[in-house]
Amino acid sequence: MNTPLTPLDGRYYQKIESLIPYLSENAFIKYRVYIEAEWLIFLLVTIGKPLEADQIAFLRDLAKNFSADDADAVRLIEKEVNHDTKAVELWLVNMLAELGSNDLAPFVHFGRTSEDINNLAYACMIRDLRKDVIVPSIDNIATVLEKQVANWSTIPMLARTHGQPATPTTVGKEVAVFLSRVRYQSTNINAVQIRAKCNGATGTFAADALAYPSVDWPTEMQKFVEAFGFEFSLLTTQIESHDWLARLCNEVALLGTIMIDLSRDYWQYISLGYFKQKVIEGEVGSSTMPHKVNPIDFENAEANFGIANALFRHMSEKLPISRLQRDLSDSSVLRSLSEAFGHWIVATSALQKGLSKVACNQEVIQNDLRNQWGVLTEAVQTILRKNGVSDAYVLTKQMSRGKEITETELHDFVRSLSLPLEDEQLLLNLRPETYIGIAAKIVDL
Repeated sequence: MNTPLTPLDGRYYQKIESLIPYLSENAFIKYRVYIEAEWLIFLLVTIGKPLEADQIAFLRDLAKNFSADDADAVRLIEKEVNHDTKAVELWLVNMLAELGSNDLAPFVHFGRTSEDINNLAYACMIRDLRKDVIVPSIDNIATVLEKQVANWSTIPMLARTHGQPATPTTVGKEVAVFLSRVRYQSTNINAVQIRAKCNGATGTFAADALAYPSVDWPTEMQKFVEAFGFEFSLLTTQIESHDWLARLCNEVALLGTIMIDLSRDYWQYISLGYFKQKVIEGEVGSSTMPHKVNPIDFENAEANFGIANALFRHMSEKLPISRLQRDLSDSSVLRSLSEAFGHWIVATSALQKGLSKVACNQEVIQNDLRNQWGVLTEAVQTILRKNGVSDAYVLTKQMSRGKEITETELHDFVRSLSLPLEDEQLLLNLRPETYIGIAAKIVDL
């Protein structure tokens, strides 16, 4: 029995199972089989030796139905040859032999360097992962936030800038800030265009051009790469530069930072009593204090987004760098994409769970806001400015700074200012819970 070495292999395994079809070692082998098969099909058409329909179907079925046993067979070959991509090539040759197509063996991996296959495999893995897992995970969080915005958009709440009482807002408007940021960053993640190369050992098409000089290889390879939905990288060394992947890592990391900000704010609102957490039957909040319902989901999200971001940022700095025409350091880093996205998925799962358990405690919010008459001094000095009082700020500061102002004290101050009756009455009618500007309208917009 294997003992898990990391939390991803152990306590978090069920949460990361969605990544296995895209980022596991078996998935990487499967995607390479897929690329090798598509390359063989494309190559033979390009050089005028197209495959029969049954041969094409056989090759595509190999990739489509690639199993754990098939992956084990590839690994056995790798033990003999000590080269993972060559093992895929030899396994495919063996499969073609079983079909009776030994004549195709010389054309498997023809003209290709390992990185031609691997960069396309990774590109396909990220393409599918983004579409099937990453974007839906973001959408799930956005959906929860949307419901909270709709339910809480008009609930007045004391704001805190620098941790101190500040001009009131609404609960929904503050949640909408995060919703807007999440949506914007999701768009940025989707907008990163995946790039791939397929131009030989040092990016010169040397083997292809030597064997078939009449073929316009740059044009044909562009067709091959674009068929997968990727931009074609024509000018490369042996490896695709990974600039696009670095950009994606940065965008995902920025979203992770936004999620950390969100997690910490919700944690603080829970601490203030503004948010309540649903009590789950059978759960224990503390091993010694039975009354507690700890905000553990937000803490877990913060921790795992932090780990994921550390990995993503290292990748964004490392992947675009390769010595001369090629070194293998990028290969080792790429294999840790599973770890980075693993912690990212654990974090998004925890955050979604935490958000789903939160309810707005309007009584606490309202009680806190009612007693904060000092936040209306902004309104007072603004009306004074409107009426041409040059030292409006100084007047209100002298009356209020560092003090707890009562309703009576504020109203006595307003009456002492000799304001026009309309403006005086405007301020006397104002209450902390009504001084929220156009927060609800902003949310609707």
